Amino acid sequence: MIGISFNKREFEYDAYTLVKAFYPQEEVENFYEEDAEEKKAYDLLVRITYGDDKTHLSLERDGEIIFGEAARFEKGQERKERKNILKQILYRGLVQETGITLPWGNLTGIRPTKIAMGLIESGMSNAEAADYMRRTYYTSNAKTALAVTIANRERDLLKDIDYQNGYSLYVGIPFCPSICLYCSFSSSPLARWRDKVDEYLDALCRELTYIGETMKVRTLDTIYIGGGTPTTLEPEQLDRLLTHIEACFPVEQVKEYTVEAGRPDSITREKLMAIKRHPVTRISVNPQTMNQKTLDLIGRKHTVEDTKRAFFLARECGFDNINMDLIVGLPGECAQDVKHTLEEIKALDPDSLTVHSLAVKRATRLHLFKEQYEEMTFENNQEIMDMCMEYARQSGMGPYYLYRQKNMSGNLENVGYAKPGKAGIYNILIMEEKQSILAAGAGASTKFVFQNGERIERAENVKDVTNYITRTDEMMDRKRIGLETYLNIKSGDCGNGKHTEASD
Repeated sequence: MIGISFNKREFEYDAYTLVKAFYPQEEVENFYEEDAEEKKAYDLLVRITYGDDKTHLSLERDGEIIFGEAARFEKGQERKERKNILKQILYRGLVQETGITLPWGNLTGIRPTKIAMGLIESGMSNAEAADYMRRTYYTSNAKTALAVTIANRERDLLKDIDYQNGYSLYVGIPFCPSICLYCSFSSSPLARWRDKVDEYLDALCRELTYIGETMKVRTLDTIYIGGGTPTTLEPEQLDRLLTHIEACFPVEQVKEYTVEAGRPDSITREKLMAIKRHPVTRISVNPQTMNQKTLDLIGRKHTVEDTKRAFFLARECGFDNINMDLIVGLPGECAQDVKHTLEEIKALDPDSLTVHSLAVKRATRLHLFKEQYEEMTFENNQEIMDMCMEYARQSGMGPYYLYRQKNMSGNLENVGYAKPGKAGIYNILIMEEKQSILAAGAGASTKFVFQNGERIERAENVKDVTNYITRTDEMMDRKRIGLETYLNIKSGDCGNGKHTEASD
């Protein structure tokens, strides 16, 4: 076990996350010196001591100091700069102790391209931004170049988006045919909730009506229907939802309208045609892997042939912008398995491809029952990510967005690739946090963005389906508080969802 000792409460989570990045399989715990009742015997003790003008770090093993460094800071120095100082000396100590470096250096956040974009927008050249990232965060040359490249690509894709007067809409469908081994989303097995789906849609349409009425004063840029798996809805339910959205929102003006079809075992011709009757511009067919043994292991109740069938069916129905999601680092898969998946995907020729590095989160079955899988390999490395990039390049795609997650296999990243004109704008907006996103549905999270991302306020919906259905008024009330600030209107002028009837 590894212990992290603090003499006061500051940057605890940042230190914990960085240590876990170096020791992903170890137990790590934070504690405060004044609270410690008795000394524990740690395999490694990280001691962080904050003074008036410096931060001191020591790494101790068996009572002996094996690394020590102090870094000074100016009085009144900003919190962000003090955090960077701590992470720099902690990173140097962990590199010395382990003999390894991390591709993203001491960055523990999920949005490295947001940093690169901010530097470029501040007036730095690409070279200056790259140099700053390498010096401040110790990012590798390859990851620095990737972040700067994608930041420039994102700026170009978002150049026509009015952050201040525009917004995006997220609609959540929290049902799935089955729950995957690695899933931590707000998803529920359809078999359990089938009798509640229409009630859920009733509640969802009420919330959408409220959002539509309130946001008429702003421009709607993108719509994203995700989940869960939206295509667990029956064709008539899909048609009902999409018709209601058209009644509530000016869909003819949106720059992008996505329905995440997702699981191949939920996709039928009737459902695709129901979607096609509406102005949806982008869908997804997500295999995650094209290796049947892995699909069986992770709980995907479909075959590789189902994926191919669903993809070709979508093409037959006229969809010309289809994304596919893959996960690398799945249990038991090696580089050759990933290569096989990439060959199969290349033959299908989708318009965009999102490559995820497996992140094992606490809420997943993979984490909860990890002892059952401890003998399996979880292989992901830079060579595999480079292979994914090369296959995307061969398919005419370039990287356009990137994000990271905690506990990610290989401490790497998720990257979206797309052919020209096929990039997912919503994906960039939600990662860069430059535009407000109004979200409806169980587990959906609304983000109000102020001052070009300098301040963000959230309004969270409850995750449980029954609670969402019975507490829809409360979900609208939660949004009302944020909307009054965001739209700069007086209390009480922000609509009243309690008296709004859903209409199809």
